[in-house]
Amino acid sequence: MHSPPRPEPQPSKVSGRGRLPNAPALVAELGGSYATGLGINLDTLDSTEIYKWFIAAVLYGARIPETIASRTWHEFETSDALTPQRMLDTGWDGLVAMLDRGRYVRYDYKTATKLLEISRTLLERYGGNLNTLHAAATDSVDLEQRIMALGKGVGKVTTGIFLRELRGRWQKAVSPLSPLAFMAARTLGFIPNRIGDDHDRALAWLQRLWSEQGMTAASFPDFEAALVRQGLRLRRRAARGSMRSGATGLAPA
Repeated sequence: MHSPPRPEPQPSKVSGRGRLPNAPALVAELGGSYATGLGINLDTLDSTEIYKWFIAAVLYGARIPETIASRTWHEFETSDALTPQRMLDTGWDGLVAMLDRGRYVRYDYKTATKLLEISRTLLERYGGNLNTLHAAATDSVDLEQRIMALGKGVGKVTTGIFLRELRGRWQKAVSPLSPLAFMAARTLGFIPNRIGDDHDRALAWLQRLWSEQGMTAASFPDFEAALVRQGLRLRRRAARGSMRSGATGLAPA
């Protein structure tokens, strides 16, 4: 695999014409990691914190507004349900009630069933520890497959949301660049036109740019999350004024 060319000055709304796009400035403007925004600390790779983020990723993975998914996650936090065993102890009725309080009503029944299956499988196969799941995976592909095998309805979207914030922390977390992040990076001038639609090259380019602006690999999820937020803005702007169904969550269109 060829290394990406060195980033060079590109016109950018973030940095001004003729300057290298300023990635940290975008994060300062739009916010960083979704996990951090929820009060989840992934830096230490504590298994409880990783599980909390996985539950958040499940909620964000549906086509439902981000604000509703976040509110619902806080309902789980307030109810002290954010461990696999506590999720099982809460039971289906209790989970539906929490989902409804968060206004996650469109998907409440099937999400409650999914969360119970995920927690049960995680306990049975990996002792309730997602770090154990990561250690058991032979490579990045196997890691994604093991995550999706935790429960019916855990698909590529949820897995991508979950793994992108563990990029630079889990060795095998090398999921593709989010389509929303790619769209935003292209629009803001963070990636040159010559990269085309090659998401792998775009990701390598963005990671190198992030590093050359003095940032760490473990903090790259902050940059990608900011790009996702901008991608959501662009998607809403494009849809404005037209009839559409569904919602603007973190899942790609």
